[in-house]
Amino acid sequence: MKVKALSRSRASTERECSGDLRKHQRNLDPVYHPMQRPREMARAITAAKMNRMFAHPLIGNFGNGHQDAVYRTCISRSSLLPMLSGGADGQVKLWDMATRSCVATLNAHTQAVNGLVFGGDQDFYSCSQDGTVRRFSIPKVLSASSAEAIVNDKISQDHGLMDTWRIQGSFQSIDHQWDNAIRQFATASDSAVQLWTPERSTPLQTHDDLWGSADTVNIVRFHPSEPSLLANCSMDRGVGLFDLRTASAMKKTVLRMRCNDLQWNPMEPLNFVVANEDFNAYTFDMRKLKTPSHMYKGHTSAVMSVSWAPTGREFVTGSYDRTLRIFNLRERNGVARDIYHTKRMQRVFTVNFSMDNSYIISGSDDTNVRLWKARASEKLGQLTPREEAATQYRQALIKKYEHLPTMQKIYRSRKIPKVIKKQTQQAIIQKESAERKQANRVKHSKPGTHTFKSERKKVVDKEID
Repeated sequence: MKVKALSRSRASTERECSGDLRKHQRNLDPVYHPMQRPREMARAITAAKMNRMFAHPLIGNFGNGHQDAVYRTCISRSSLLPMLSGGADGQVKLWDMATRSCVATLNAHTQAVNGLVFGGDQDFYSCSQDGTVRRFSIPKVLSASSAEAIVNDKISQDHGLMDTWRIQGSFQSIDHQWDNAIRQFATASDSAVQLWTPERSTPLQTHDDLWGSADTVNIVRFHPSEPSLLANCSMDRGVGLFDLRTASAMKKTVLRMRCNDLQWNPMEPLNFVVANEDFNAYTFDMRKLKTPSHMYKGHTSAVMSVSWAPTGREFVTGSYDRTLRIFNLRERNGVARDIYHTKRMQRVFTVNFSMDNSYIISGSDDTNVRLWKARASEKLGQLTPREEAATQYRQALIKKYEHLPTMQKIYRSRKIPKVIKKQTQQAIIQKESAERKQANRVKHSKPGTHTFKSERKKVVDKEID
């Protein structure tokens, strides 16, 4: 007669240290756990409630800020610490993001700053309505000690100034090549786009009368992976692409309303997003500009700025309605996953994602630069292994049961200002009224005279090759 005995190693049953959790043997057979799904759902609801309870997105303001509205902010594409901000008073401030302290204050221009961009690790460019582009150097060390040493000693106007370029008119936007080895930057001015290099005082190329239009170009952006491709937005409601190698225009699409900002997706360079005056943001595929790929709704006023996360999976928008909204790129309904606002924050002119995908920077009309969490309920600082495992488990439960009405009511609900809530309700009523009116036209008109048109196809008026 054979007797079989269960044998286990000591390591599978004993603790290595007295502080470790005791190991429990569990049978994962579903037969022995008939209430597993109800337990999971209860935990998911608790996790969603905890997310909303610990949602405190605002970290704080950058101290010793501007004297006028903040029009532009900029972060380095290769470093986490330095950040720039430019205001309507012509000042440019250099910040240390780790301490939220001002490292340098430059009286860069005599009028409002319209554009800021880093040219590398050692310099940055600014452009203004006064018709000048200036190049400044960056302090080599950006740390808490250097910030404390410099913060009370304002740097003079000429300190760090390396070059100056001038034109007749005003500059509206500026951008630098993504590859820092290519020392080129582009500017948008009254009815023209210029390509410059630091070695020359005159532009390499000047593109005016694009597509037979002499309207002011307000935004210019280099392609992340193709250095010779440039995108621009103009005051005639157009979004255009042109090739620097042949110095010729490629294609252009004209929208119903003007675009205030354009940003390329850093991970999918075929796609870009535009911030529009019609309260929406649109993503386009550069190969097909006839219709937008997706549309993102929610704002109740013009969208002024947009910025991609480094992952390319989501982006943040800042609006004239004094709110920030974070959108997932693949969200089918085009609804924001989160809304940020404060009582004191006024119209938001500029937003930026940090390069570690953890923070959002915003500049607004109330002279403040603010720092936000990218995920409102995320804990700041280092997490222990147990905290990290618990957070991942709660997020997995929320994702598994987010389709349930109870979960949606808790997880998607946001407290928004009363004014925005009222404006949203009015917009819904107006939209339903317009749909009823169009339905009546189709019903009572001659067949083929009026037809239904999808909302995405209404965005673009015409496409020009």
